[in-house]
Amino acid sequence: MTTFFMLETENPTLASFLNHLKFEKRYSIHTFRAYADDILSFLAFAKTQFEVESPAQFSPQIIRSWMASLTLQKIQPRSINRKISSLKSFFKFCIIQGILSVNPTKSIQVLKTKKRLPSYIEKDQMEQLLGATYFPKDFDGVTEYIVISLLYQTGMRVSELVNLKKSQIDDSAIQIKVLGKGNKERVIPINLDMLIRIKEYRQEQRRLFHEGDNPFLIVSSKNIQLSARKVYSLVKKYLSLVTTAEKKSPHVLRHSFATHLTNAGAELNAVKELLGHSSLASTQVYTHNSIERLRDVHKKSHPKG
Repeated sequence: MTTFFMLETENPTLASFLNHLKFEKRYSIHTFRAYADDILSFLAFAKTQFEVESPAQFSPQIIRSWMASLTLQKIQPRSINRKISSLKSFFKFCIIQGILSVNPTKSIQVLKTKKRLPSYIEKDQMEQLLGATYFPKDFDGVTEYIVISLLYQTGMRVSELVNLKKSQIDDSAIQIKVLGKGNKERVIPINLDMLIRIKEYRQEQRRLFHEGDNPFLIVSSKNIQLSARKVYSLVKKYLSLVTTAEKKSPHVLRHSFATHLTNAGAELNAVKELLGHSSLASTQVYTHNSIERLRDVHKKSHPKG
């Protein structure tokens, strides 16, 4: 709250833009902070290096100088492009508000980046993890199994999982209503076995906590909503049992969900809807994993591979 108050008093244009992101776009606190940090970084650079503070004084040359300084700091092109994207949004807002007539980022070209394929866990490794007796039989163990299973079976983001409420489980339709980015709701089907496990998990919650006032599905043994940090920790612990992959996070399970669907021939538009992507371009990256797998199979199996 202090940071936001300072922005409001020191830079009303930026404060107005961030209000727009927070209350109209309904961006998460993490996205909100990323935008704020990116734009504040640029404003500080422009003021220090060029003694410029007003949006009307910003030029493409100043922006390119900022990009060059970021490169000298060894910041990766992908991160610089994200910062430029934040600036583009800010200046677009300034134009809509009548503060600017020309967007100074219009002529700015994004930096080239290497194609980075999503990391994922092999299907047989996930089957091994979820089919074996790695999980304790107590309440915490059941919770951890539900967490890993839901992340992998639905492709939910970790924020969506920890905020998942009991009321979002549709028993009759065997599906989950997920509230994603921008408060957009999407429906994800689950299998009957997952539904039964969720029902048993809720029965155990009622037995231990007499239901209580907690509306969230995923809770600790103290009936407290599980934190994102705790989910990261337990995902890393369990994935370490079945894979030596460098990345072991909830998002890797989301990537695994999408990759295994596309490898099995799922229609890309369907995968897009299940993931809650706003653009098909975000989903198309999973087709590259499928192509890489085909190349690997061809190389190992074909006599002329």
